[in-house]
Amino acid sequence: MSNAAEQTHMRVHPLVRRFLSLELDLDQCAVFGSGPMLAHGLKMSLGDLDIVARGPAWQKACKDGDLGVSTIGGDPVAAFWGGRVEVFDAWFSQDVSTDDLIDAADVVDGIRFVQLRHVLAYKRRLRRAKDVPDIAALEHALGTPAHAGSPRAA
Repeated sequence: MSNAAEQTHMRVHPLVRRFLSLELDLDQCAVFGSGPMLAHGLKMSLGDLDIVARGPAWQKACKDGDLGVSTIGGDPVAAFWGGRVEVFDAWFSQDVSTDDLIDAADVVDGIRFVQLRHVLAYKRRLRRAKDVPDIAALEHALGTPAHAGSPRAA
């Protein structure tokens, strides 16, 4: 889905530029959270950027960032720019490994973005008020029935 205009858009987005300035190995990390929705044109703006990283990319993030603990899953997190960019070594769900998320990620303009199906599963699991419109957009884009995989479906 990524044409040249979208690819240029990704590289100039302020949060993506900040992420790229960290100089993490792009083969060892992937954008998660709402970032993949931006890459696929399903969202026009982001408040922050979440990254899942492994190996040397995670080690560099730990060395350079402000270390803390995720409020969602209790996992370690390296924060940059007051939390506007956060790097995690795992995602809060144990359903899929960090390696699988990164290895299977969609590549847009040389940047890995976790597959939309994983973003949908994550947002369905949290089901925060801010996730509801994202869930609807993802279900529509993926052709997924609204009740599929939803923990609150009857």
